Amino acid sequence: MNKQEEIFDIIIVGGGPIGIACALEAKKKGLKYVILEKGTLVNSLYNYPSNMTFFSTSEKLELDEIPFISTNPKPHKQEALEYYRRIVTSNHLKINLFEKAERVETESGQHIITTSKATYTSKNVIIATGFYDIPNYLNVPGEDLPKVAHYYRDPHFYATQKTIVVGASNSAVDAALEIYRKGGDVTMVVRGPAIGERVKYWVKPDIDNRIDEGSIQAVFNAEIKEIKEREVVITSKEGDQTIENDWVLLLTGYRPNFEFLRRMGIELSDDGRKIPHYNSETMESNVKGIYLAGVICGGMETHKWFIENSRVHAKMIVEDIVKS
Repeated sequence: MNKQEEIFDIIIVGGGPIGIACALEAKKKGLKYVILEKGTLVNSLYNYPSNMTFFSTSEKLELDEIPFISTNPKPHKQEALEYYRRIVTSNHLKINLFEKAERVETESGQHIITTSKATYTSKNVIIATGFYDIPNYLNVPGEDLPKVAHYYRDPHFYATQKTIVVGASNSAVDAALEIYRKGGDVTMVVRGPAIGERVKYWVKPDIDNRIDEGSIQAVFNAEIKEIKEREVVITSKEGDQTIENDWVLLLTGYRPNFEFLRRMGIELSDDGRKIPHYNSETMESNVKGIYLAGVICGGMETHKWFIENSRVHAKMIVEDIVKS
Protein backbone atom coordinates (compact mmCIF):
# COMPACT_ATOMS: atom_id res chain seq x y z
CA MET A 1 0.00 0.00 0.00
CA ASN A 2 1.36 3.42 -0.99
CA LYS A 3 1.81 6.24 1.53
CA GLN A 4 0.89 9.62 0.04
CA GLU A 5 3.32 12.15 1.54
CA GLU A 6 1.41 15.28 0.57
CA ILE A 7 -1.19 16.72 2.93
CA PHE A 8 -4.53 17.47 1.33
CA ASP A 9 -6.91 20.24 2.29
CA ILE A 10 -9.88 17.99 1.54
CA ILE A 11 -10.38 14.30 0.88
CA ILE A 12 -13.83 13.63 -0.59
CA VAL A 13 -15.12 10.11 -0.02
CA GLY A 14 -17.68 9.28 -2.71
CA GLY A 15 -17.68 10.13 -6.41
CA GLY A 16 -21.39 10.68 -6.92
CA PRO A 17 -23.00 13.98 -7.96
CA ILE A 18 -22.58 15.53 -4.49
CA GLY A 19 -18.96 14.45 -4.23
CA ILE A 20 -18.38 15.99 -7.65
CA ALA A 21 -20.08 19.21 -6.50
CA CYS A 22 -17.70 19.33 -3.52
CA ALA A 23 -14.71 18.90 -5.82
CA LEU A 24 -15.89 21.75 -8.04
CA GLU A 25 -16.07 24.06 -5.02
CA ALA A 26 -12.69 22.93 -3.72
CA LYS A 27 -11.08 23.57 -7.09
CA LYS A 28 -12.59 27.07 -7.31
CA LYS A 29 -11.08 27.92 -3.93
CA GLY A 30 -7.66 26.62 -4.91
CA LEU A 31 -7.69 23.82 -2.34
CA LYS A 32 -5.71 20.59 -2.66
CA TYR A 33 -8.30 17.82 -2.92
CA VAL A 34 -9.03 14.41 -4.37
CA ILE A 35 -12.17 12.28 -4.65
CA LEU A 36 -11.92 8.65 -3.58
CA GLU A 37 -14.55 6.44 -5.22
CA LYS A 38 -14.78 2.69 -4.62
CA GLY A 39 -16.36 2.00 -8.01
CA THR A 40 -16.80 3.76 -11.31
CA LEU A 41 -17.72 7.42 -11.69
CA VAL A 42 -21.15 8.12 -10.13
CA ASN A 43 -21.17 4.45 -9.18
CA SER A 44 -24.65 4.31 -7.62
CA LEU A 45 -26.20 6.04 -10.62
CA TYR A 46 -24.38 3.65 -12.94
CA ASN A 47 -25.96 0.72 -11.09
CA TYR A 48 -29.50 2.10 -11.22
CA PRO A 49 -32.00 0.27 -13.49
CA SER A 50 -31.18 0.74 -17.17
CA ASN A 51 -34.50 2.45 -17.99
CA MET A 52 -34.62 4.71 -14.94
CA THR A 53 -36.18 8.15 -15.28
CA PHE A 54 -35.43 10.81 -12.66
CA PHE A 55 -38.12 12.33 -10.49
CA SER A 56 -36.43 15.74 -10.86
CA THR A 57 -36.18 17.89 -13.96
CA SER A 58 -32.75 18.41 -15.48
CA GLU A 59 -32.18 21.89 -14.03
CA LYS A 60 -32.63 20.52 -10.51
CA LEU A 61 -29.85 18.02 -11.15
CA GLU A 62 -27.37 20.65 -12.31
CA LEU A 63 -24.13 21.30 -10.47
CA ASP A 64 -22.46 24.69 -10.18
CA GLU A 65 -24.88 26.21 -12.72
CA ILE A 66 -23.46 24.00 -15.48
CA PRO A 67 -26.43 23.47 -17.84
CA PHE A 68 -27.90 19.97 -18.03
CA ILE A 69 -29.55 19.77 -21.45
CA SER A 70 -32.10 16.98 -21.78
CA THR A 71 -34.54 16.19 -24.58
CA ASN A 72 -36.98 14.75 -22.03
CA PRO A 73 -39.18 16.41 -19.38
CA LYS A 74 -37.50 14.11 -16.84
CA PRO A 75 -33.95 13.07 -17.79
CA HIS A 76 -32.99 9.44 -18.20
CA LYS A 77 -30.12 7.58 -16.56
CA GLN A 78 -27.88 7.65 -19.65
CA GLU A 79 -28.28 11.42 -19.99
CA ALA A 80 -27.26 11.88 -16.35
CA LEU A 81 -24.22 9.63 -16.76
CA GLU A 82 -23.14 11.72 -19.74
CA TYR A 83 -23.71 14.98 -17.86
CA TYR A 84 -21.76 14.12 -14.71
CA ARG A 85 -18.97 12.42 -16.67
CA ARG A 86 -18.48 15.50 -18.84
CA ILE A 87 -18.33 17.72 -15.75
CA VAL A 88 -15.50 15.60 -14.33
CA THR A 89 -13.53 15.32 -17.57
CA SER A 90 -14.04 18.91 -18.78
CA ASN A 91 -13.07 20.39 -15.42
CA HIS A 92 -10.17 17.94 -14.97
CA LEU A 93 -11.38 17.03 -11.50
CA LYS A 94 -9.02 14.87 -9.48
CA ILE A 95 -10.70 11.54 -8.78
CA ASN A 96 -9.32 8.10 -7.94
CA LEU A 97 -11.74 5.45 -9.14
CA PHE A 98 -11.96 1.87 -7.87
CA GLU A 99 -10.28 2.89 -4.63
CA LYS A 100 -12.33 2.13 -1.53
CA ALA A 101 -11.95 4.22 1.62
CA GLU A 102 -11.76 1.66 4.41
CA ARG A 103 -11.26 3.81 7.50
CA VAL A 104 -10.73 7.38 8.65
CA GLU A 105 -8.74 8.07 11.82
CA THR A 106 -8.06 11.41 13.48
CA GLU A 107 -4.58 12.16 14.81
CA SER A 108 -3.31 15.51 16.08
CA GLY A 109 -6.02 17.46 14.26
CA GLN A 110 -5.42 15.71 10.94
CA HIS A 111 -7.24 12.81 9.34
CA ILE A 112 -5.60 9.62 8.10
CA ILE A 113 -7.61 7.96 5.34
CA THR A 114 -6.71 4.35 4.60
CA THR A 115 -7.99 2.96 1.32
CA SER A 116 -7.68 -0.29 -0.61
CA LYS A 117 -4.67 1.21 -2.42
CA ALA A 118 -3.02 3.91 -0.33
CA THR A 119 -2.97 6.03 2.82
CA TYR A 120 -3.70 9.76 2.74
CA THR A 121 -3.41 12.64 5.20
CA SER A 122 -5.90 15.49 5.01
CA LYS A 123 -6.90 18.51 7.08
CA ASN A 124 -10.57 17.87 6.25
CA VAL A 125 -12.72 15.00 5.02
CA ILE A 126 -16.10 15.13 3.27
CA ILE A 127 -18.21 11.96 3.48
CA ALA A 128 -20.53 11.85 0.46
CA THR A 129 -21.06 8.11 0.20
CA GLY A 130 -24.82 7.92 -0.34
CA PHE A 131 -26.80 4.85 0.68
CA TYR A 132 -27.12 2.46 -2.26
CA ASP A 133 -24.52 -0.12 -1.20
CA ILE A 134 -26.25 -1.99 1.62
CA PRO A 135 -29.75 -3.42 1.06
CA ASN A 136 -32.33 -3.67 3.81
CA TYR A 137 -32.37 -7.45 4.25
CA LEU A 138 -35.54 -9.32 5.19
CA ASN A 139 -33.59 -11.99 7.08
CA VAL A 140 -35.94 -14.79 6.01
CA PRO A 141 -35.04 -18.38 5.08
CA GLY A 142 -33.92 -18.62 1.46
CA GLU A 143 -32.91 -14.98 1.05
CA ASP A 144 -29.44 -16.16 0.02
CA LEU A 145 -30.70 -18.34 -2.85
CA PRO A 146 -29.38 -17.50 -6.35
CA LYS A 147 -32.92 -16.63 -7.49
CA VAL A 148 -33.02 -13.65 -5.09
CA ALA A 149 -31.73 -10.16 -5.94
CA HIS A 150 -31.75 -6.88 -4.02
CA TYR A 151 -31.00 -4.84 -7.14
CA TYR A 152 -32.92 -4.61 -10.39
CA ARG A 153 -31.21 -3.91 -13.71
CA ASP A 154 -33.23 -4.74 -16.82
CA PRO A 155 -36.70 -6.23 -17.48
CA HIS A 156 -35.66 -8.46 -20.40
CA PHE A 157 -34.06 -10.92 -17.97
CA TYR A 158 -37.47 -11.69 -16.44
CA ALA A 159 -39.44 -12.17 -19.67
CA THR A 160 -41.92 -15.14 -19.42
CA GLN A 161 -40.77 -15.76 -15.83
CA LYS A 162 -42.78 -15.75 -12.60
CA THR A 163 -41.27 -12.89 -10.61
CA ILE A 164 -42.17 -11.64 -7.16
CA VAL A 165 -41.36 -7.99 -6.46
CA VAL A 166 -41.25 -7.07 -2.78
CA GLY A 167 -41.78 -3.40 -1.97
CA ALA A 168 -44.06 -0.49 -2.82
CA SER A 169 -41.63 2.34 -3.58
CA ASN A 170 -40.53 3.80 -6.91
CA SER A 171 -37.94 1.09 -7.53
CA ALA A 172 -40.42 -1.73 -6.89
CA VAL A 173 -43.18 -0.14 -8.95
CA ASP A 174 -40.87 0.61 -11.91
CA ALA A 175 -39.57 -2.96 -11.88
CA ALA A 176 -43.07 -4.48 -11.71
CA LEU A 177 -44.37 -2.38 -14.61
CA GLU A 178 -41.32 -2.92 -16.82
CA ILE A 179 -41.23 -6.69 -16.25
CA TYR A 180 -44.97 -6.97 -16.92
CA ARG A 181 -44.54 -5.09 -20.21
CA LYS A 182 -41.74 -7.45 -21.26
CA GLY A 183 -44.02 -10.45 -20.83
CA GLY A 184 -43.22 -11.34 -17.24
CA ASP A 185 -45.72 -12.75 -14.73
CA VAL A 186 -45.47 -10.29 -11.81
CA THR A 187 -46.72 -10.52 -8.24
CA MET A 188 -46.07 -7.63 -5.84
CA VAL A 189 -45.82 -8.29 -2.11
CA VAL A 190 -46.50 -5.11 -0.15
CA ARG A 191 -46.18 -4.75 3.62
CA GLY A 192 -48.70 -1.90 3.80
CA PRO A 193 -52.32 -1.57 2.60
CA ALA A 194 -51.48 0.15 -0.72
CA ILE A 195 -48.78 1.31 -3.10
CA GLY A 196 -46.54 3.95 -1.47
CA GLU A 197 -47.62 7.58 -1.54
CA ARG A 198 -44.14 8.74 -2.63
CA VAL A 199 -44.33 6.85 -5.94
CA LYS A 200 -43.81 9.20 -8.91
CA TYR A 201 -47.11 10.94 -9.60
CA TRP A 202 -47.14 10.04 -13.29
CA VAL A 203 -46.47 6.36 -12.53
CA LYS A 204 -48.87 5.74 -9.64
CA PRO A 205 -52.07 5.67 -11.78
CA ASP A 206 -50.38 3.17 -14.09
CA ILE A 207 -49.51 0.69 -11.33
CA ASP A 208 -52.90 1.14 -9.63
CA ASN A 209 -54.70 0.43 -12.89
CA ARG A 210 -52.57 -2.63 -13.71
CA ILE A 211 -53.31 -4.05 -10.26
CA ASP A 212 -57.02 -3.24 -10.50
CA GLU A 213 -57.36 -4.99 -13.86
CA GLY A 214 -55.34 -8.00 -12.68
CA SER A 215 -52.43 -7.59 -15.10
CA ILE A 216 -50.13 -7.40 -12.08
CA GLN A 217 -51.06 -9.36 -8.97
CA ALA A 218 -50.60 -7.64 -5.61
CA VAL A 219 -50.81 -9.00 -2.08
CA PHE A 220 -51.16 -6.19 0.47
CA ASN A 221 -50.56 -6.25 4.22
CA ALA A 222 -48.26 -9.17 3.53
CA GLU A 223 -44.65 -10.25 3.97
CA ILE A 224 -42.34 -12.94 2.65
CA LYS A 225 -42.10 -15.80 5.15
CA GLU A 226 -39.80 -18.16 3.25
CA ILE A 227 -38.17 -18.39 -0.18
CA LYS A 228 -37.78 -21.84 -1.72
CA GLU A 229 -36.22 -23.07 -4.96
CA ARG A 230 -39.50 -23.07 -6.92
CA GLU A 231 -41.91 -21.38 -4.52
CA VAL A 232 -42.31 -18.48 -2.13
CA VAL A 233 -44.36 -18.56 1.08
CA ILE A 234 -46.22 -15.32 1.82
CA THR A 235 -47.91 -14.55 5.13
CA SER A 236 -50.79 -12.09 5.58
CA LYS A 237 -53.96 -11.61 7.62
CA GLU A 238 -55.52 -14.40 5.58
CA GLY A 239 -52.76 -16.78 6.64
CA ASP A 240 -49.95 -18.32 4.61
CA GLN A 241 -50.05 -18.90 0.87
CA THR A 242 -47.51 -20.54 -1.40
CA ILE A 243 -46.85 -19.07 -4.86
CA GLU A 244 -45.00 -20.78 -7.69
CA ASN A 245 -41.98 -18.65 -8.47
CA ASP A 246 -38.81 -18.31 -10.58
CA TRP A 247 -37.24 -15.05 -9.31
CA VAL A 248 -37.55 -12.75 -6.30
CA LEU A 249 -36.67 -9.06 -6.35
CA LEU A 250 -36.38 -7.70 -2.81
CA LEU A 251 -36.61 -3.97 -3.50
CA THR A 252 -37.08 -2.97 0.12
CA GLY A 253 -34.68 -0.05 0.17
CA TYR A 254 -31.07 0.54 1.13
CA ARG A 255 -29.15 2.16 3.96
CA PRO A 256 -25.90 4.05 4.52
CA ASN A 257 -22.81 2.35 5.89
CA PHE A 258 -23.39 3.27 9.52
CA GLU A 259 -20.42 1.24 10.78
CA PHE A 260 -18.07 3.30 8.60
CA LEU A 261 -19.42 6.46 10.25
CA ARG A 262 -19.25 5.03 13.76
CA ARG A 263 -15.65 3.89 13.34
CA MET A 264 -14.57 7.46 12.57
CA GLY A 265 -16.36 8.70 15.71
CA ILE A 266 -19.52 10.18 14.18
CA GLU A 267 -22.49 9.98 16.54
CA LEU A 268 -25.83 8.60 15.32
CA SER A 269 -29.27 9.29 16.78
CA ASP A 270 -30.60 6.48 18.96
CA ASP A 271 -34.25 6.87 17.90
CA GLY A 272 -34.08 4.24 15.17
CA ARG A 273 -33.49 6.79 12.41
CA LYS A 274 -29.71 6.74 12.94
CA ILE A 275 -29.32 10.31 11.74
CA PRO A 276 -25.65 11.34 12.03
CA HIS A 277 -24.78 14.37 14.13
CA TYR A 278 -23.87 17.45 12.09
CA ASN A 279 -24.16 21.24 12.16
CA SER A 280 -26.93 22.17 9.71
CA GLU A 281 -25.19 25.48 8.91
CA THR A 282 -21.75 24.08 8.11
CA MET A 283 -22.42 20.33 7.63
CA GLU A 284 -19.52 19.55 10.00
CA SER A 285 -20.06 16.42 12.07
CA ASN A 286 -19.29 16.06 15.77
CA VAL A 287 -15.73 15.14 14.68
CA LYS A 288 -13.89 18.36 13.85
CA GLY A 289 -12.87 18.52 10.21
CA ILE A 290 -15.16 15.70 9.06
CA TYR A 291 -18.15 16.91 7.06
CA LEU A 292 -21.24 15.16 5.71
CA ALA A 293 -22.83 15.84 2.33
CA GLY A 294 -25.82 14.44 0.49
CA VAL A 295 -28.16 11.63 1.41
CA ILE A 296 -25.82 10.30 4.11
CA CYS A 297 -27.19 13.13 6.30
CA GLY A 298 -30.61 11.47 6.49
CA GLY A 299 -29.62 8.23 8.18
CA MET A 300 -32.39 5.70 7.60
CA GLU A 301 -34.58 8.45 6.14
CA THR A 302 -33.03 8.09 2.71
CA HIS A 303 -36.02 9.80 1.08
CA LYS A 304 -35.25 13.16 2.71
CA TRP A 305 -32.17 14.15 0.69
CA PHE A 306 -31.76 14.19 -3.09
CA ILE A 307 -29.34 15.74 -5.57
CA GLU A 308 -31.59 18.78 -5.92
CA ASN A 309 -31.75 19.68 -2.22
CA SER A 310 -28.28 18.55 -1.10
CA ARG A 311 -26.09 19.99 -3.86
CA VAL A 312 -25.96 23.16 -1.71
CA HIS A 313 -23.95 21.21 0.87
CA ALA A 314 -20.83 21.56 -1.28
CA LYS A 315 -20.67 25.34 -1.05
CA MET A 316 -21.62 25.33 2.65
CA ILE A 317 -18.82 22.93 3.50
CA VAL A 318 -16.05 24.51 1.43
CA GLU A 319 -16.93 28.00 2.67
CA ASP A 320 -16.63 26.77 6.26
CA ILE A 321 -13.29 25.11 5.51
CA VAL A 322 -11.93 28.27 3.93
CA LYS A 323 -13.04 30.38 6.93
CA SER A 324 -11.45 28.11 9.52
